[in-house]
Amino acid sequence: MRPPRLVDIAAHAKVSEATVSRVLNNKPNVAEATRQSVLTALDVLGYERPLQLRRKTAGLVGLIVPELDNPIFPVLAQIIETALAVHGYTPVLCTQTPGGMHEDDYTDMLLERGVAGMIVVSGQHADTTTSPDRYQRLRDAGLPLVLVNGYYPGIDAPFLSNDDAASMELSLTHLIQLGHTEIGLAVGPERYVPVIRKIEGYRAVMARQLGRTDVDSLIETTLFSVEGGASAATRLIGKGCTAIVCGSDLMALGAIRAARARGLRVPEDVSVIGYDDSALMAFTNPPLTTVHQAVVAMGEAAVRSLLDEIAGNPVPRTEYLFQPELVVRASTAPAPAAAGGASGGRRAAHPSPGS
Repeated sequence: MRPPRLVDIAAHAKVSEATVSRVLNNKPNVAEATRQSVLTALDVLGYERPLQLRRKTAGLVGLIVPELDNPIFPVLAQIIETALAVHGYTPVLCTQTPGGMHEDDYTDMLLERGVAGMIVVSGQHADTTTSPDRYQRLRDAGLPLVLVNGYYPGIDAPFLSNDDAASMELSLTHLIQLGHTEIGLAVGPERYVPVIRKIEGYRAVMARQLGRTDVDSLIETTLFSVEGGASAATRLIGKGCTAIVCGSDLMALGAIRAARARGLRVPEDVSVIGYDDSALMAFTNPPLTTVHQAVVAMGEAAVRSLLDEIAGNPVPRTEYLFQPELVVRASTAPAPAAAGGASGGRRAAHPSPGS
């Protein structure tokens, strides 16, 4: 059978067709009793409720995050879960793992469950090689959506991200003030928006503060892991770097491991800066200097934005950038030359050209 016409629903609910239209499109200024009459008519006549109406009774919110190996993602998920619970929503946590379910599979599952909305953290919207069409399909279906850490122009949703350019400014300024000029950058694959922004920020600061435009050889793209950080650091130390800025805390731990494998000390010979300020970084050896993301503010803002979307109060379609802080601990120190040349500590085995 064809779905009932507006006139059929209106006759059954004893309201006007205009009122039925307002209810079906989830518009405000409809009395709750009238809204319930229309919804009852939909059910009685066998009409499948539109997605934006089904979600009102679900109380579920889809939360898609990357694999939980990086400690920052479980923390962000917990913050979002707590904020949702305050407002009576329960998150359906979906974790992406290599070789596991794809983000698109999760979104299909979440739609079948009738979730009220969806928050995606570091998802396909952060990958410049993918199509944004998947998100437009969700929006066309009326699903409220908030995207965290990444940006893709044209997607009908609010974005929330850490300011990666500001992160590079903080990290590099700190190292330059310590006398470092040979500063390497170890980050993940360059197809991701946060990585692209870190690289752009790194180049800009090195050019502005040191007059360096020859720094591409000091950028290593690898995996966001301890092993990736170690591999990148080995190459950067071999190029004469006395300091390394990493794209995650895990990569920074790998960089420290690589420096020690070469017989170098951290921070006396090589300074290392992480990114995330994840749990326990204050208790590593040495305690890690790292960029602190405003995860509490970001998580709570993501929930507020989604709740506004669910309530029919769309959030401005823009990207909200959250300012990071540099937490200085013991993994950074004055450059070896600034600390007294050869007597200040052992240099890398392969000094940079011209040093």
